[in-house]
Amino acid sequence: MRTERRTAIDQQKLRGLLEGVAAGTTSIEAAVAELRLLPYEDIGFAKIDHHRALRDSLPEVVLGDGKTPEQVAEIVARLADRADRVLVTRADRACFEAVQAALPDATYHETARAITFDRRQEPRQPGVTVLCGGTADLPVAEEAAVTAELMGSAVERVYDVGVAGIHRLLDHLPVLVEARVLVAVAGMEGALASVVGGLVAVPVIAVPTSIGYGANFGGLAALLAMLNSCAAGVTVVNIDNGFGAGYTAAVINRLALRAEPQAEAMSERPD
Repeated sequence: MRTERRTAIDQQKLRGLLEGVAAGTTSIEAAVAELRLLPYEDIGFAKIDHHRALRDSLPEVVLGDGKTPEQVAEIVARLADRADRVLVTRADRACFEAVQAALPDATYHETARAITFDRRQEPRQPGVTVLCGGTADLPVAEEAAVTAELMGSAVERVYDVGVAGIHRLLDHLPVLVEARVLVAVAGMEGALASVVGGLVAVPVIAVPTSIGYGANFGGLAALLAMLNSCAAGVTVVNIDNGFGAGYTAAVINRLALRAEPQAEAMSERPD
């Protein structure tokens, strides 16, 4: 039987707690009791980092690969006791069914192989566009998109626009130039990221996938091509790492949104 747990502190809750102490509505003793929550919970097969959201942009993310469905379900249930969002990557249907038994409002994103749980009602902010070269790249592209969405970004999807038919990509140029950050997902020779990087003036996060024939070497050819891109502003994550790309894109988008009002205010100052 699960014991009742208090909610762990993220950045917003910590700020509210400190403001309460400053305003006199929260006693120092109550604040100390709240801050005394252990930063992690040891359940034997896992040490769950409940303070990850205080340091990073998401609570601890669970990798489904290598864990039993029961282990994933237990970790997710304990995270959900103290966090308003949970993300599980590389999760199969059996894993989701085990999680859903503990959290009926969890969602399974089949293409992305991801499980999400989100209690927030905050509107998502536009600015992230995810592209992929071909339909076979969709699982990695969707992992990136789902991750960015859980972090509060609205994601524009532009799929199956590989350079073998470059007119398909150019048809979406108005969408690309409106983005604050782009994620370009491609296997084979990985040329999509370089082409996109030459068309836009914002960061491009390149994601090589393991899709391709023999000389692709499981994504190594695409990885090396992206690392050697001659287009400025292209940054590369590891093979099939849609999660890492989506996370970084959401962070960039949030920072850009934060900076825009400051830039507007400075531009309105008289000379």
